[in-house]
Amino acid sequence: MLRTALTKTTVRPSVLRAFSMSARAMGAGDTGAPPKTGGYGDAFQKRERANEEMAIRKIEAEKLKMLREKIKQQQQHLDQLADHIDEITKNQGGEHN
Repeated sequence: MLRTALTKTTVRPSVLRAFSMSARAMGAGDTGAPPKTGGYGDAFQKRERANEEMAIRKIEAEKLKMLREKIKQQQQHLDQLADHIDEITKNQGGEHN
């Protein structure tokens, strides 16, 4: 009986917890694993990535707007050329006109 009493008193839950796995503790200013190494990063890195992506999308949207405007101008120029060609062929006469 004395033996069981001693073994029960020597095994404390705090001793057992010393060998258990614990969460990784980070100091102040530590960021998560950088996204380049496969981690998600911290909130600051996510915000920076989102800001960069938004800036890139804005630049691409401006480029698309400029390209659409240029296409519109080219289409107007082609319409003018087609009208000019029609005007020239009408004045030439011939059996098909």
